[in-house]
Amino acid sequence: MEIVYHIAFGIHLLCVVGILVLLLLQANKNPKKLSAGVVHASLTALVAAVVMVGLWDQAHEEAANHSKFGVKGLVIAVILTLGYKNLKKPVLKNSVWAAMLGLTVLNILIAYVW
Repeated sequence: MEIVYHIAFGIHLLCVVGILVLLLLQANKNPKKLSAGVVHASLTALVAAVVMVGLWDQAHEEAANHSKFGVKGLVIAVILTLGYKNLKKPVLKNSVWAAMLGLTVLNILIAYVW
């Protein structure tokens, strides 16, 4: 099960980096358009995170920090919600793009600092 945990961790890491890259690729474009990859990557990151939380006890000896997991899960769920709401729109507002980018960076910072 430890191998499954590490595979889920790798998938989660790649998905969060994918969200960040896909959002940054829209930085200079006018008008911005949300890539479907952002929605797919955020959903995959959320599923991989749920798998990692479920396998935490088998892969680690220390107790799980469920408050950290809850905050990170909430942040990725908000990114996913914003993505679904704006996927079909022809133009992505700068405020929504900035919010998604900021939440992605916040999620990375929480993982690193907390």
